[in-house]
Amino acid sequence: MTDRDPDDTTPSSPSSPSSPSSPSSPPPYGQDPHGSPYPPPAYPPQGQGYGQGYGQGYGQPYYPQGQPLPGQAATMHPQANTALVLGIVSLAGGMICGLPLLAGPFAWFTGRKAKREIEAAPQHYTGASEAGAGMVLGIVSTVLLALGLLAGVLVVGLLVVGVSTA
Repeated sequence: MTDRDPDDTTPSSPSSPSSPSSPSSPPPYGQDPHGSPYPPPAYPPQGQGYGQGYGQGYGQPYYPQGQPLPGQAATMHPQANTALVLGIVSLAGGMICGLPLLAGPFAWFTGRKAKREIEAAPQHYTGASEAGAGMVLGIVSTVLLALGLLAGVLVVGLLVVGVSTA
């Protein structure tokens, strides 16, 4: 007879490696291999369905889409400064030589578009004041452009009428 050590876990008779009594086989599916008394965390997070956004899998905190992550600041809208620069160039340059007034409608359009996008997603973008200022400068320079064109048409009309009467 052989003496068996009580701590020896090797079976005395051959058994299949997939038997549940074998210490080398994994536990059945869904059970914790370490014997934790706590249930595993739910997947996906409670209250959310599948497809809630990239990276929202097991163990990840849930952040609603359309909002910046914690610690992430909103950025300046890329067209807000463009509208402001176009408005300044059109108004200041228009006072010097008149030709830059043609940039006024572009400043108005760009400022309006940027301001709408900022108001639609204030958590993503800043720069509403720059876009608004560019839009106002664009409106002013567009009005000056229209008045200048109207004055030019009147001058040409008066010259044509004056030449034809002479």
